[in-house]
Amino acid sequence: MRKFFVLFLGIMITSCNNTPDGSVSKDPSNDSNSGETKKEINLVLDTWHKDAAEANFEPYFNSMTKDGMFIGTDAGENWNISDFKKFSKPYFDRGTAWNFSTLDRNIYISENGEIAWFDELLETWMGICRGSGVMVVDDGNWKIKHYVLSVTIPNENIDEIVKINREIDSSLVVKLRNIE
Repeated sequence: MRKFFVLFLGIMITSCNNTPDGSVSKDPSNDSNSGETKKEINLVLDTWHKDAAEANFEPYFNSMTKDGMFIGTDAGENWNISDFKKFSKPYFDRGTAWNFSTLDRNIYISENGEIAWFDELLETWMGICRGSGVMVVDDGNWKIKHYVLSVTIPNENIDEIVKINREIDSSLVVKLRNIE
């Protein structure tokens, strides 16, 4: 499934042209709507992050599609929405889940205006993280279909992180190779 999604996203991205303002469109008539569409997408994402900080469980998950996916920072965190709800519920129940505020965001919109992908830099308790994802129009509203959260690592510190992860990664590689 992941291979299919990556292939689909790659085809979608390469089949579109970037415009100077960062939107994606081959149809110039779509450009006039991209500013408004980006505002809508920004509002959904900003509200989604706010709902986590305020422990608004239902609104948070209603911002995702019914088949939404959340990929966390740990290699084992690849959740469909049902599993992500189960994982997240105790955090939301304590009154705050996680508080991420957006520092920077780029949004790209498909030619037909019904698919968007984005990347964002977030201020978090872990330092600066990167979020990226895919959004779709679902019943007339923009919703998050796929979200990936990553911890950023300065290039000059990558050797330290590789050393820290070496043992855990080695075990996980063996486990994952034996599954397939």
